[in-house]
Amino acid sequence: MKKLLNTVYVTTEGTALKKDGENLVAEIEGAEKARVPLHMLASVVAFGPILLSPALIGICAERGISLVLLDRAGRFQARVEGPVAGNVLLRRAQYQAADDATDVVRGIVMGKIANQRAVIRRALRDYGGEMTAEARNGLERATDRMAMILRRVQLSDNSVDLLRGSEGEAATLYFGVFDHLIRSPDPELRWTGRSRRPPLDPMNAVLSFLYTLLTHDCRSACEAVGLDPAVGFLHRDRPGRPSLALDLMEELRAPLADRLALSLVNRRQLRAGDFRRMDGGAVLLTDDARRTVLTAWQERKKEERQHPFLQEKAPFGLVPYLQAQMLARHLRGDLDAYPPWFWS
Repeated sequence: MKKLLNTVYVTTEGTALKKDGENLVAEIEGAEKARVPLHMLASVVAFGPILLSPALIGICAERGISLVLLDRAGRFQARVEGPVAGNVLLRRAQYQAADDATDVVRGIVMGKIANQRAVIRRALRDYGGEMTAEARNGLERATDRMAMILRRVQLSDNSVDLLRGSEGEAATLYFGVFDHLIRSPDPELRWTGRSRRPPLDPMNAVLSFLYTLLTHDCRSACEAVGLDPAVGFLHRDRPGRPSLALDLMEELRAPLADRLALSLVNRRQLRAGDFRRMDGGAVLLTDDARRTVLTAWQERKKEERQHPFLQEKAPFGLVPYLQAQMLARHLRGDLDAYPPWFWS
């Protein structure tokens, strides 16, 4: 599927990327390491100090291939792309809706809370019998409370600020019991709380890395259907922030990123030795561990699930694009409401 397999991730520092005819070529110390036809690409994601030739930048801009530059920790630095194609009427509708976005925000918040709750319920189903009574009771209390918040969001005529408050309350419950979902024997991989910019422990390092990848896919999805990724509904506008992409990823964080992080740790594909602590306290994945996560991420995107609104099976990797399409249809007036994506 083109949307799943057309992103090249470059993780080896010092790699030189250049154009050779109709191909992207990766070289390390003058030796060719990889060659990919340009017509197969939609984006290139580079981590750390990577050299991009002017000819490659030019052809990527001309062909609509985005170049995304991240630092060693996976934090966004820059995005290079050619002229942006978009439906001006759709974007006008998006800008108008952004001033009164209660219905869209409600759908996003419902999807996020329901999917966080589903991750906890899946853990209880799969290995609840192996948990301590304290852990099991804590998870059950969290799912009960999240169900109440979900009903409140669904049935009440809340303002956007109140919906944001409900989203934050559910997130506090979710991350408050997140450590019970970790089954690794390594004490270094235990969960103590969310930290970012920089992540201060291994689990946060994995989550931040996966969230960066998901943000990239959601931003591409917005642009693919003609939406402005900078103008969101749940996330307030801020210069340089892709607010709409962050909106779309909220309902996808738990089933795509959180579940994958837990699987990698619980299956012992990532261990304490796969992380390094920097002088400033930041914790980063090693190069080999980052490749492990990227491989698992691409495989995860191939898995299929039933889309609750379309009633058709779709790969995880297409869900951001489908949700962007649903949002565009709602903004154009083709759908009465934005249908969130519920994982099951």
